Amino acid sequence: MSEQTDSAPAWVLAHAKAMPDAPAVDSPWTRLSYRQLAERMLSLAGHLRAAGVKRGERVLIALPLGCAAVVAGLAVQALGACAVELDRETSAASLEAILAQTGARHAFLFGQDARRWTARTQLTHLWVVHSARPPERMLGLLAPSACTWVQEDGSVDLEARAEALESPPPTPPEAHASIVYTSGSTGTPRGVIQTFGNIAANTRSIVEYLGLTSLDRAMLILPLHYCYGKSVLQTHLRVGGSVFLDPRFMYPSVVLEAMATEACTGFAGVPLTFELLRRQATPESLAKLNLRYLTQAGGGMAPETARWTREAFHPAELFVMYGQTEATARLSYLPPARAQRKAGSIGIAIPGVELRVVGEEGTPLPVGETGHLVARGANVTPGYLGAPEDTRSILRDGWLWTGDLAWRDADGFFFLVGRAKEILKIGGHRVSPAELEHTLARHPAVLEVAVVGVPDELGGEAAVAVVVLQPDTPLREESLRRFCRESLPAHKVPRHVMFTEALPRGPNGKVLKAELRTHVMSPVASFESRPSR
Repeated sequence: MSEQTDSAPAWVLAHAKAMPDAPAVDSPWTRLSYRQLAERMLSLAGHLRAAGVKRGERVLIALPLGCAAVVAGLAVQALGACAVELDRETSAASLEAILAQTGARHAFLFGQDARRWTARTQLTHLWVVHSARPPERMLGLLAPSACTWVQEDGSVDLEARAEALESPPPTPPEAHASIVYTSGSTGTPRGVIQTFGNIAANTRSIVEYLGLTSLDRAMLILPLHYCYGKSVLQTHLRVGGSVFLDPRFMYPSVVLEAMATEACTGFAGVPLTFELLRRQATPESLAKLNLRYLTQAGGGMAPETARWTREAFHPAELFVMYGQTEATARLSYLPPARAQRKAGSIGIAIPGVELRVVGEEGTPLPVGETGHLVARGANVTPGYLGAPEDTRSILRDGWLWTGDLAWRDADGFFFLVGRAKEILKIGGHRVSPAELEHTLARHPAVLEVAVVGVPDELGGEAAVAVVVLQPDTPLREESLRRFCRESLPAHKVPRHVMFTEALPRGPNGKVLKAELRTHVMSPVASFESRPSR
């Protein structure tokens, strides 16, 4: 496969020719073989072309996890255009900023979200996904934009007429394939550019270390606007495997049942995913599974949850992974065979990627010394859309500065210390919130914990631990601080401990530390030593 055709649309077409009836993308409501997926992709691409979508143009996609979202993304890229996949809950202010940054004229939206898309005068054509032809009142909300109805399986309204695309045009690896939005430090959304070459390189690497083949079938509960979720789809489409898309994880037992019924061999989740399964999965539901592997990314998982996951899903192997959107998805993985000896490590660099720990000037640091984690590889973004200063801050002399602090051991395994911007300055010491969180997580009564810094009246910062306790396990603040003093120096012991029912999280399951810090600093927040329940 040449560089110019190494893209997801090309993979789908190759598999549609070689094994047309093999399953490709399924959901609880729709099933698409590779032949059907290819047909819908080319048909929708033809309609987009007829509506005026040009090569390199950016098209917004704000759809729920399902077959229509997959077909839409493939159709956009089949034209050589750029897919901008968004969370359906993107705020009005963020959406306005994204429209201005991308210059998008076309958008895919879910019919139920019509009211949120009114008065978007920049958009000239809306592609409305609805289970049946949208009622006129819904289409009226979206005027004056032209509207085309797309069914939930990605097929286009039969009344619409357009010639299907015969085959994707050659696309150079440096062309923009996707823009993935993250929140900047100021709250303004930043668009991470991912090229066709970035996606192909990262996909090849993941396929290699997971050993994926056409026999693999993944259960995917993660959204496609999240690079982790998208990488699960891309890797399986590359090898001719299949993906079962299931947005029902609010009911874990339902997803576990589907995972067994659908004979899934792989499952991907963030730390919260496995914590919820730990609380709710039954031995009977786990015994029905036939998984070959599990993957975990999106932040560090509590040691006890990691141990439970390895035991509960045995003999499936757990791959702990690390990455970021600016690296398309993945930078490192921890080989399961080294999980016990290298507990707490993010592992080694994925194939095709080089990782280093460097000082402030970019000079490599020796083994065991903490510094900035930087990465180099074909999967690294060319930068942020329309943000040259932000781009220069992360790309220096060909290296991606991840924003994380880490150290490397003598075997070449990397260990995160924390985010460079989150490191607390306490009494002249630099303290990692992650270290405090890992210490507190070892207490048997602690279910979840997040540590943030607040201004200290004596200067610098004070650490505040916000804790979710195991059910029916009352505990006092001083008990946890005493627990910390047993293994931490005095300056690292949290100044205060607060108890809460749940930590604030974003749509991808990550703890929203900015929101947590705001709450902790609120005048109504209390730091009294008291039972949590």
